[in-house]
Amino acid sequence: MHLDIWLLLGATLVLSAIIAVRLSHQAGLPTLLAYMGLGLLIGESGPLHIRFDNAELAETLGLAALVLILAEGGITTSWRRVRPSVPAALSVSTLGTLISIVVVALAAMWLVGMEWRPAFLLAAVLAPTDAAAVFSVLRRLPLPSRLTGLLEAESGFNDAPVVIIVVTLSAHTTAPNLAELLGVMVYELVAGAIVGVAIGWLGAQALRRVALPASGLYPIAVLSLSIGSYGAASLMHASGFLAVYVSALVLGNARLPHRPATRGFAEGVGWLAQIGLFVMLGLLADPGDLPGQILPALVIGFVLLLVARPLSVVLSTIGFRLSWGEKAFASWAGLRGAVPIVLATIPMVADVQHADRLFAIVFNIVVLFTLLQGPTLPLASRLCRLTSDEQTRELDVEAAPLEELHADLLEVRIPGDSLMNGVEIFELRLPPGASITLVVRDGASFVPEPTTPLQAGDTLLVVTTAEVREATERRLRAVSRKGRLAGWFGEKGQ
Repeated sequence: MHLDIWLLLGATLVLSAIIAVRLSHQAGLPTLLAYMGLGLLIGESGPLHIRFDNAELAETLGLAALVLILAEGGITTSWRRVRPSVPAALSVSTLGTLISIVVVALAAMWLVGMEWRPAFLLAAVLAPTDAAAVFSVLRRLPLPSRLTGLLEAESGFNDAPVVIIVVTLSAHTTAPNLAELLGVMVYELVAGAIVGVAIGWLGAQALRRVALPASGLYPIAVLSLSIGSYGAASLMHASGFLAVYVSALVLGNARLPHRPATRGFAEGVGWLAQIGLFVMLGLLADPGDLPGQILPALVIGFVLLLVARPLSVVLSTIGFRLSWGEKAFASWAGLRGAVPIVLATIPMVADVQHADRLFAIVFNIVVLFTLLQGPTLPLASRLCRLTSDEQTRELDVEAAPLEELHADLLEVRIPGDSLMNGVEIFELRLPPGASITLVVRDGASFVPEPTTPLQAGDTLLVVTTAEVREATERRLRAVSRKGRLAGWFGEKGQ
């Protein structure tokens, strides 16, 4: 097929996926269903008859796409929001994952009649929640930041230990030594986290000091550093998945120029990775193999949803002061997506017995239970009495460096229900060294007076010295959330 035909087909496919995003968004479904549907449609059984059965290539491309998706998730995650939930998320993504694996594996052996190796492989493949599904669905719901932070951080953390288990079970012909396996997991996770923090911090320091000639280079540099952390960690036999998520989290929350532009670029790359990944997985699936595995998929899926996931959440969050409503929602919101399907290709590449059946079961579970869980999450949040409007008052702050003046220019957009509405400029009490130089309102700009009241929808241009930039941002965000009575310089109500 000629290049022009491939480009036309690729562009049409991406545009079709974008339209599918809109339709699935309205239905409250994770976009993965639409993408995999496109893959099945253009596959060997569809009208285009495109054949794709290379499991090894699918594994390589799938892991690469997951790296990009994790990088996007880390860059767009607010550390301020997830920080209180990190200890609980680490517990759920490690201890909770192990509990889920044991429960599902025992159910697969007793209820479906699997042998121990495929049973534990299936359980391990199904253990991680999917970052793409979690980010695309949960960020649309008005949930408490502690709960959203827990689920987002868990989806970023839990890929790493599961990959170690799946690779170990796929490679060994005998039962692995549990003590050795736990030791390898601890080393890979700790080393991966260290690599991620180191590359993220060093990269942020470098980007603060180097004035790049074009704003578009900053997003490329941030994403390249995140992806590079995966390779660096892998060379040290550490967890590349954890390294890329942690480094992206550090870089995404560092005081860097053009942060909104960086987030927008990362989101675009993440969407493209999702489209390519899910369409490829739809191509890889054989529609003829799927119907025969629906019954075992339903049995295992309901055990995972109603027994393994709730038990793992409840036991792994003991002592973290989560309400029963939060635990119930976290149990229901454990969405599976691309990660389990990509992990299911690892046993196929390793020629594990019955790997094709395992892939079909996993594919069915992802599709069927995404249809069940995705649309019902808003109802579940209401039944669990979980609502929050704190995220709607967050300011969108863009920064550009003024190198010769040793200052930064902040572009601040006041959201519709911000408590900054009606506050006069002198009441903001910005730190010395920061000043609002221009207000853009209804398409017109003007230089404000100290007594000028701000309005929802205003865009403010704030010039601040580098030393007080962080204090200025804290103060503006505090007033947006708490109003003119917010604590001095935003120390209260962070």
